[in-house]
Amino acid sequence: MRTLTRLLFYILAGVILAVSWLYLHVHSSITLPATPFELSIESGSNLSQVSQQLVDAGLIPSKWPFILMARYLGQESAIKAGDYEISEGLTQIALLRYLAKGDIKQRDIKFIEGWTFTQMRKALDDHPDIKHDSSELTDQQILQHIAAKEALAEGLFFPDTYFFVRGESDLNILRRAYQVMNNHLQTHWSTRSESLPLSTPYEALILASIIEKETGIENDRPEIAGVFINRLRKGMRLQTDPTVIYGMGKEFNGNLRKKDLLADQAYNTYTRSGLPPTPISLPSLASIRATLNPAQTDALYFVAKGNGESHFSTNLTDHNKAVNEYQKRQK
Repeated sequence: MRTLTRLLFYILAGVILAVSWLYLHVHSSITLPATPFELSIESGSNLSQVSQQLVDAGLIPSKWPFILMARYLGQESAIKAGDYEISEGLTQIALLRYLAKGDIKQRDIKFIEGWTFTQMRKALDDHPDIKHDSSELTDQQILQHIAAKEALAEGLFFPDTYFFVRGESDLNILRRAYQVMNNHLQTHWSTRSESLPLSTPYEALILASIIEKETGIENDRPEIAGVFINRLRKGMRLQTDPTVIYGMGKEFNGNLRKKDLLADQAYNTYTRSGLPPTPISLPSLASIRATLNPAQTDALYFVAKGNGESHFSTNLTDHNKAVNEYQKRQK
């Protein structure tokens, strides 16, 4: 009887020691090799592999307390793959909960207002954390992959900062940017001013892309939109340099000459009436708003002042005077 009692005592003492040892391990603070420390859990990793990874990284001294803790708490399969940024002060049990919550670190990419689709594709291709599924695709194939209905990609994507997890496909990012642009266009198309000489949201997108390239001053955009709308209503040509430059492509060397304005091509709004066939850039939300709710103005002309702002005129005589004045200032 005494032997049995003694055996039970040793067993109980052993259990208490084991539980205490485990408790101390899982509630002890981890020591980070660097602050903050980045940890990447690969997709498909099981609990044993993750625990060994934590040991190899120097975060925990032994993997078995972490495994036992995860199994006891029912979190054996709860750890989520992804990139994590870990700060000081976490215990092992807090670390487990953090990995199970899946609060992974996100990367980002920014598409700039006024960019072309070529510039967008380069930014995607150059980003080290993106899966480059589109790099061998044509523009048209990309549009098919993201279920876009348009034939050409220029201007279809909303310029903004997009967040993603490491390894996300560039096609997913493009799909999101396309959907955001569509949402903005549809929303503002439904609240557009009456009697605009624009038949479709796509035509609004084209004009917005021109306005985006004409000025970086947000307050000038509604007035510039008003000028272009007035010209379209009167059947006047838009006569805007950015469309000519876009149509010239790689032939443009930074110097727009008179002969370039006279050389007919699809995007030359000096030789052709109406809108060009496609957008020429990524328009901002401010340019879309200005296009669909332009300023009420009699102006038909504008010229850059040289400080980012524009001077507006209602007739050609005044416009020519303004051109001479501001061009002299800029020389």
